[in-house]
Amino acid sequence: MSDYAWPAAMLLGLMAGVFSGYPVAFVLAGVGIVFALLADVPMLFLSIGVQRIFSGVLTNWLLIAIPLFVFMGLMLERSGIAERLLRSLATLFRTLPGGYAFAVALIGVIMAASTGIIGASVVLMGMMALPPMLQNGYDARISTGLIAASGTLGILIPPSVMLIILGDQLSISVGSLFMGAVGPGLLLAGLYVAYLAFVAITAPHRMPPMAKSEPIARGELLLRLAFDLLLPIILILSVLGTIVAGIATPTESAAIGAAGAMVLALLSRRLNLETLNRALGDTTRTTAMIIFVMIGATIFSLVFKKLGGDKMVMDLFSLKGSSPYASLLLIMAVVFLLGFFLEWVEITLVVVPIVAPVIAGLDFGMPREVTLAWFAIAIAVNLQTSFLTPPFGYALFYLRGIAPDVPIRTIYAGVLPFVGLQLAGLALIIAFPAISVWLPSYLGR
Repeated sequence: MSDYAWPAAMLLGLMAGVFSGYPVAFVLAGVGIVFALLADVPMLFLSIGVQRIFSGVLTNWLLIAIPLFVFMGLMLERSGIAERLLRSLATLFRTLPGGYAFAVALIGVIMAASTGIIGASVVLMGMMALPPMLQNGYDARISTGLIAASGTLGILIPPSVMLIILGDQLSISVGSLFMGAVGPGLLLAGLYVAYLAFVAITAPHRMPPMAKSEPIARGELLLRLAFDLLLPIILILSVLGTIVAGIATPTESAAIGAAGAMVLALLSRRLNLETLNRALGDTTRTTAMIIFVMIGATIFSLVFKKLGGDKMVMDLFSLKGSSPYASLLLIMAVVFLLGFFLEWVEITLVVVPIVAPVIAGLDFGMPREVTLAWFAIAIAVNLQTSFLTPPFGYALFYLRGIAPDVPIRTIYAGVLPFVGLQLAGLALIIAFPAISVWLPSYLGR
């Protein structure tokens, strides 16, 4: 057999296992063990995998931030703050064409910076915003596309579980990734708002002003808006501010955020035993899924590299005599295509550690750690599209689940412009690395 026959067969086996519908965590570990047996890898070698699982996953202090941030997002989603804030913003912008859409975009940014839970964000905004938008004559494609795209900002804007895992896999500072993701996250949000403004100007009938409601004094409205904004801003600053100031690590700031979210739920009179039990149950399920995939990916990667998979990837993506950007663009294209079929967790845990040495070995005119941080942010922006691209875009299914009367074809058509905007944002981040590396450099992270 050729040098790369075994690792190539492993990749094919992984794809077959994923499409079989079997749990991905067991597919990853199972494929690794099966090919270790077929390739006659000594069983003693697999004991290294046990050690890596224990030291790299089960006792990894950094990964404690994952359940804490998930719990924080779930508690904040149940506090009702987002609902009140959306009503206030919608009332403020109600006389403008596209006013409700601008409110949804702003809520998407705020929820992304305070929750980071994609499913919760898309479902919550869909339930709150989609019915009034459709009742007021909004184009269903714009409405569904905006809600799905805004809800996925949480995977990029910190605190983001994806950035925690990327930082762990690439052995770089999660605090630096959090700071580096601020610029790209605001860039994408700005592109969404610019697109909405363009549609509001050129085709206002697709986003008409909201129907008149009972008049509210502007002073009272602004006071209500300020109060609704104050609580999530305090939470965001308590989490990200402590990281930026060097007061707390990402894990410690996650604990602050979890406690702060409970306080906000208490102030909103939404904290009770039932809410707490549901939040803890959902946190346990989400965390268990991520950890089990990490365990399976550890076994798969160990065997894959033992069989020469890392050399195969280096040869595949290292384009001789070409610009390093050609290799980067090839990797980004592969990740984008994989996003049609795989979840971000599998891509982050399996693909990223394999291609990272390729990027680290190329000369982009930046130090190695800065290059990897820039690459991680670009990957995060790229993987954000995986939530919107059919056939397995999770945001599409979340939205379809709460809006069964909206045809799936309409939802697909609605997200296409936003996928294009995300790719445009990715191109800008690759062309201008300062978008993602300037803030951490300025803050000395």
